[in-house]
Amino acid sequence: MNAYPKLRVLAKQAARLKSGSPWVYSNEVIMDRAVKALPPGTLVDIVGEQGATFGTAYFNPHSLIAARLLSSKAGATIDAAHFAERIQAARQLRDRVIASPFYRLIHTDADNCPGLVIDRFNDVFVAQSGTAGTDALEKFWLEALIEEFKPRAVFIKSDAPSRSYEGLKDDTRCAFGDEAARAFVEEAGIRHAFAPLTGQKTGWFFDQRDNREFLSRLATSATLLDAFSYTGALALAAMKAGAKSALMLDTSQVALDLAAETASTNGLPDLIEMRRCDALQELEEMGPAGERFDVVSCDPPPFVRARKDLESGARGYRKLARLAAALVNRRGYLCIASCSHAISAERFQTECSIGIARAGRTAQLIRAAGAAPDHPVHPMLPETAYLKSLVYQLD
Repeated sequence: MNAYPKLRVLAKQAARLKSGSPWVYSNEVIMDRAVKALPPGTLVDIVGEQGATFGTAYFNPHSLIAARLLSSKAGATIDAAHFAERIQAARQLRDRVIASPFYRLIHTDADNCPGLVIDRFNDVFVAQSGTAGTDALEKFWLEALIEEFKPRAVFIKSDAPSRSYEGLKDDTRCAFGDEAARAFVEEAGIRHAFAPLTGQKTGWFFDQRDNREFLSRLATSATLLDAFSYTGALALAAMKAGAKSALMLDTSQVALDLAAETASTNGLPDLIEMRRCDALQELEEMGPAGERFDVVSCDPPPFVRARKDLESGARGYRKLARLAAALVNRRGYLCIASCSHAISAERFQTECSIGIARAGRTAQLIRAAGAAPDHPVHPMLPETAYLKSLVYQLD
């Protein structure tokens, strides 16, 4: 048993920990001078009154989420063997629920690896660290990952805005293997190439896998608008499934160029239009211009990044639903997604419904879904159930 510094939870604040929450907030602990002096990422034991222990965590005195539990055992050894056990368990789950070696391997706290995301692209891995604790433990989880998979390359793509809350700078580099390695994804019978260090997040959005499959079936023999398309995973899958045509809207020319390359190398029909634009502004102009589609999909960046953004973000989703609904043919389909964990599923659905109504349309909600099963949810952390996808049929 290791002798870590003790982080004491206030007597009235222990209920969440007793219920299984893995996070400890800064206002829930005794922040004395010695605790405040601990370097970010220090391993600590979480203790309560009368000798109660909650486990081993890493600590950051400068973060609102002061500590994140790594083990339910006090004094636990956090080393490569610790992470090897978690990575092996995560691999076993993914190999059961995903049929190919392309998936999210580690989904932060839901896989008992707080602050860490790792996506697998066959023999190339892209990892994101969101906390000082995960940064400090990199040598251990990286060693465990390499030992388990013998990868061609492991890239670090730690550039999420949330790192600023931990006092961290962006960290983007090749941590192991061939730094020139170019990753690819196979999905819906299409091979997508991308550069791991230049794309959004880890370069791919595995969370939308099942939602893309559903929408691509709806788009068979139909016209599709894919707003906020990124590299065109949905549009290209729809074309593969027999869509009449697809229009992609995105601000990134790099993403659109990759989509064009993928379409060409996979021999997809030359019926895909790509517009580099502000997708929300383009939607506003397309309605009056009379452009209409059988299927419209909108998967924007998060409108609600924190609780303080809730009301403005909710209005943004309402506006998006109104603009998008105006572009859907009668008896067509509208999909709107949100990756904002700070807006509830109920509020998101309410705002979308209001927006559709304000477009003068009536609707049937035919599907409400979250992320694919390689993105498990921690039962006590609603933040890990961030993705919401709604599909409507409009009159």
